[in-house]
Amino acid sequence: MQFLSSWATNDKRTLLHFSKPTLETFCQHVQANGTDCEAGGLLLGSVHGAHMLIEQATIPTAWDKRFRYLFERMPFGHETIALSRWTASQGTVRYLGEWHTHPEDHPYPSGLDRSEWNCLSAKRRDKRPILAVVVGRKSLYVELVPSSGCGSVLTPVE
Repeated sequence: MQFLSSWATNDKRTLLHFSKPTLETFCQHVQANGTDCEAGGLLLGSVHGAHMLIEQATIPTAWDKRFRYLFERMPFGHETIALSRWTASQGTVRYLGEWHTHPEDHPYPSGLDRSEWNCLSAKRRDKRPILAVVVGRKSLYVELVPSSGCGSVLTPVE
C-alpha cells in the first residue's frame, strides 16, 4: 500500500504534505480483511500560511470504540498526545484535524462523518477549517472542512 504524500486544493492555493510516519500509520490501519475494524485518530502538524505539514497521526487507544463500520474517538489518550506535542514544540505542532478508515477501496465520507466534521470545525478556536482524512484500502479522501459551507477536497500532487 502506497499513499501519496503531497496534496493540493484544485486552485493549488493550499498545499499539504503527510510525513512518512503519518502515511505509515494510515497503512498500518487499512481495513484489508473482512473482519478489520475502523481505526482513527488526530492529525497533528504545523501550519505555514495556507499550507500544512502533517507530522503525526495518533493511533486508536484502548478507550476508542472500534467496529467494522464505525469508529468513535474518545478524548482520552489522543488529547494528551496533542497537548504534549503542542507544549514540546512551543505551540508550532497543533491539532489540524481527524483521520479514520473505511472498509472500501476508494473511500467517501458518510453523512455521519460530515456532521462530525462540521461540529469539530465549528469548535475550533483558531477558526481554521479542520483537515478530514478517510483512509481506504487503495486511496485517501482528503478535505478541508470549514465551520460552515462547502469544504475543499484535495487531490494528490505527483
